[in-house]
Amino acid sequence: MKKSSFLALSIALLLGAVVVAPSTAGTSAEQPYAVTKHYALGGAGGWDYLSLDAANHRLFIARDDRVMVVDTASGKLLTEIPGMQHAHGVALLPSGHQAFVSNGHGDNVTVIDTDALKVTGHIAISGKDPDAIVFDGASGHLLTMNGHSSNISIIDAQAGKELATIAVPGRPEFAVADGKGQLFLNLEDKNQLVRVDLATKKVLNVWSLEPCDGPTGLALDAEHQRLFSVCANGWMVVTDARDGHQVAKLPISKDPDAVVFDAQRHVVLSSGGEGALSVVAQDGVDQYRLLGNLPTQKSARTLALDPQSHTVYLAAASASSKGKPVEGFGVLVVAPR
Repeated sequence: MKKSSFLALSIALLLGAVVVAPSTAGTSAEQPYAVTKHYALGGAGGWDYLSLDAANHRLFIARDDRVMVVDTASGKLLTEIPGMQHAHGVALLPSGHQAFVSNGHGDNVTVIDTDALKVTGHIAISGKDPDAIVFDGASGHLLTMNGHSSNISIIDAQAGKELATIAVPGRPEFAVADGKGQLFLNLEDKNQLVRVDLATKKVLNVWSLEPCDGPTGLALDAEHQRLFSVCANGWMVVTDARDGHQVAKLPISKDPDAVVFDAQRHVVLSSGGEGALSVVAQDGVDQYRLLGNLPTQKSARTLALDPQSHTVYLAAASASSKGKPVEGFGVLVVAPR
């Protein structure tokens, strides 16, 4: 390492975070992933989050007025489950053979029988525009991030009712639960990260994500308590979940809407809507390195990871401009080399 580089790194460490400069990495020799398949699915309407039932090889795609279910082994569309009202996300409960869909325009959650692939009911909530939807492993409760009411709905999924809401100081985007009673979520309009105690139903901390603008996707390295927030302006911010201090920030592909952490391969994967999958290596708990930006397809902003095969699925369309019909919708398959 050159002396000047060592000095710059030392200064960055003293400031409390490692800033990784834009990288020219991403040559075929360095890039550990490749696009291997494209599943043409078609159909009208926009899309949002993807959820994967890896054991049964099923990919669930929130597709506005329906949920598409794709066989990941063959790429075939198994069915489309109608009755959604601007679906945002699908939370899977394999043990209960159920899936739960957040309906942004219905202010409710649709319940799906994943064996029959049919709607069995709806759960009304008081929150407005439920977006991201996740399970809390500690309580077994279902949680929705409500964008237009700036709160979280806590839902007893089996009883089919909302139990309570928790106010947050901004518009909640994606969230992750640590399985120990705490929830972390990005505030998209405030460029902040929030920690919530689900037992007391209180916001514990609000942390800055500077230089992030428009944080969307969020992932957690549970073992090392590191959070990965990805931002519309092309930054990934790594935060210590225990005290909120920022440990790293890296340039990534812009306009991401999802990020995942592959604990076995020690990589963080962020899907950028401008058409690239950013691959970040975790060299140490607080050491991260951009391996490169794998070209995918413009609009491929959401993704799902199979933690066993390490395959990544991304949804994209050949035409998806705002206010215009979606054309050429499909799923890209990205696999390790």
